[in-house]
Amino acid sequence: MVIEKINYAGWPNSYRIANGEVEAVITSDVGPRIMRYGFVGGQNFFKEFAGQLGTSGEPVWMPRGGHRVWIAPEDRVKSYAPENGPVAVEVHGDVLIATQPVEPLTGIEKQLTVKMAAAGTGVEVIHRLRNAGAEPCRLAVWALTMLANSGVGIHGFPPRGTHPEVLAPTNPLVMWAFTDVADPRWRLSKKYLALRQDPDNPVPQKLGSFHPRTWGAYLLNGELFVKRVAAEGDPTQYPDYGCSFETFTNADFLELETLGPLTDLPPGEGVSHVERWSAHRNVELTRWDDAELDEVVLPLVG
Repeated sequence: MVIEKINYAGWPNSYRIANGEVEAVITSDVGPRIMRYGFVGGQNFFKEFAGQLGTSGEPVWMPRGGHRVWIAPEDRVKSYAPENGPVAVEVHGDVLIATQPVEPLTGIEKQLTVKMAAAGTGVEVIHRLRNAGAEPCRLAVWALTMLANSGVGIHGFPPRGTHPEVLAPTNPLVMWAFTDVADPRWRLSKKYLALRQDPDNPVPQKLGSFHPRTWGAYLLNGELFVKRVAAEGDPTQYPDYGCSFETFTNADFLELETLGPLTDLPPGEGVSHVERWSAHRNVELTRWDDAELDEVVLPLVG
């Protein structure tokens, strides 16, 4: 296992974590932001906005790409507080902790803790929000991964059943005002939701759902990125009409998003949300039906 300080895309204070199979890069010049995850020497699963790499100090929030932690529910001010200044990095053995100074706009301190497995492709990412303000606040932790162009996002619904044996609903399927399920980038089946990223289609699309074992995957050039979360409680405890998972796309990227439950956070207290990542080679899908997804993708989700 190696954790080394590097210059990444013009950010001189970046950190590379690698175990010989996969690597991740976290920059401390802005963020906290994980800008790269992928096989050593291979493609970056994550989107990078070329014109926003290596810069800092902008007065407004910058997409940049990569993986970040946000405040949910989405708010034009709180969620989009600028993250364009330096963050503090601590390295403790094989663990890296990146902590943003308290945001003046929100009174929230954001933190990412990254731990990579000694072998294999596993990465644990702990997202933490701490209320450094004087008043309590209600929020949920929101973990957003911006994926590179021209892949396909996949999400599994909770276990299906039959009627009339199963009468209770199992999960919400949440739409936004701009959602169009007739858009050809969507594919909804009995067990799965898939969304294709199309660089030639600028129209935004988004859907959300809930799964006790939340997961999202992204197939890009024969490699599969997977992230998983153990959801707490039930949909009534989650933002956006009960979403533990959301996916969004436009012409620039596709996003896989997981959310924690809504929490009433007293001053000085924090809340955490844990994602577990993995990467897989030689993944091919041709039919995109439930049987093929069951056979090819589901075993990789774990």
